[in-house]
Amino acid sequence: MAVGGAQGWKVYQKDQRESEGERFAQAEALAVAGRPEEAGIAFAALAEDAGAGYATLARLRAAALRAKAGDANGAIAIYDGLAADTAVGDAYRDLALLLSVTHQLDSGDPTALLPLLEPLTAEDNPWHYSALELTALLAERAGDRARAREIFARLSDDPEAPAGLRARAREMLAYLGEG
Repeated sequence: MAVGGAQGWKVYQKDQRESEGERFAQAEALAVAGRPEEAGIAFAALAEDAGAGYATLARLRAAALRAKAGDANGAIAIYDGLAADTAVGDAYRDLALLLSVTHQLDSGDPTALLPLLEPLTAEDNPWHYSALELTALLAERAGDRARAREIFARLSDDPEAPAGLRARAREMLAYLGEG
């Protein structure tokens, strides 16, 4: 009896994930078809009742659609909600935080945003390089050009950093000058 129950549960879970995958694909198709409002509604509905994986992905896509539509505050609110959600995996929480800060680069208070990035700059964090780049940009915005130059120099010289990021760091160093 227990074996049959366990098998039934596995089938049920598989069916749920397949259904959620189909719903995600349908919402994405709406976005691709140029129907962002409908896609946003579909992603929001999926985020409400899907399992953790698809719910997280749906929230990320809903935030991205809001940002693309010019609703930065709506996107930031979703990203901040994800970053604070302990049920979401660390990598996704960190990504949400990174995206929130990215959308606040021009308008947010650098002194409030810099401490948020600090844990993400640890070398074992998967978002290490992106967090360092944002830290340097915020340091420059806060008027700390020396810190910005130091971080950009470190990024431009790091052979492990992504090539595009190294190139942007070199461009920023040229923009910031020698000091």
